[in-house]
Amino acid sequence: MNFEIAGKISDIEIIAVGSKIRILPFLQSEFGSGRWRKLKGIAQIRLSTGEIRLAEIHWFEAHGIGKKFLRIKQYLD
Repeated sequence: MNFEIAGKISDIEIIAVGSKIRILPFLQSEFGSGRWRKLKGIAQIRLSTGEIRLAEIHWFEAHGIGKKFLRIKQYLD
């Protein structure tokens, strides 16, 4: 499902860093090497239907590369 972040991400926590990330080789080959981290947070999101919901989202991030593979883990409302 397509969505976009409709505000700031809050309660950000690191889930995994470096070799603890299962798809690290894929991330490095696709986007380049860096200090990859898997993070989670809570944000208001706008779904493709226009509906706005509160959700927990997960993503991968590296300095200078940015957020990749944002996904909705669960809805909180």
